[in-house]
Amino acid sequence: MNAGMILGKLLSLPGIILGLSFHEFAHAWVSDRLGDPTPRRDGRVTINPLAHIDWIGFAALLLVGFGWGKPVVIDPRYYKNRRRDEFLVAIAGVTMNLILAVIISIPVRFMMKHYATSMPSDLMYNIFQILYYAVTINVVLMVFNLLPVPPLDGWNIVTQLFKLDQYDWWYKVYQYGTYILLALIVFNVTDLVLTPLVNMVMKLLI
Repeated sequence: MNAGMILGKLLSLPGIILGLSFHEFAHAWVSDRLGDPTPRRDGRVTINPLAHIDWIGFAALLLVGFGWGKPVVIDPRYYKNRRRDEFLVAIAGVTMNLILAVIISIPVRFMMKHYATSMPSDLMYNIFQILYYAVTINVVLMVFNLLPVPPLDGWNIVTQLFKLDQYDWWYKVYQYGTYILLALIVFNVTDLVLTPLVNMVMKLLI
């Protein structure tokens, strides 16, 4: 790994920490607001990265481009409308990543226009890189977690939308979901799906 790659990894760290922490915080905050005391009891209703970082998921995002945070434990028995509220909790994380990507893309677009006609200093270029990485990482987290494969958020979203948990096969897929996801990653299926979708969203934002 050369110096440029090492610098790139270092500059991507703020975006990784921000994206993972706020993603899991959003799950915890929404579940807490819907009456579930579990996330607050577990210390997850916070933006403190130490409460949310799964170090394997963190390393995966840093090294291979997609990863995950420490899952927020919820107790749906506290929800007034279980299907609706589980959907809201499931979609909260990816919604937060989208919001972050949109907000951070604003200064990125401004800097791209400003520096189209002038050469930025090394400091400003590094700041630009940090912000650009942050947008990209949040888009990757959003798209990756929307894949309808357990244990990702996309699985819970489609489950609640289409009431899939009423079918016997749902439980078998859920039981082996992690292995299915790993197989999709190993055989490059996730990359085939993620790359065009991430590129499409990035073009819309930047």
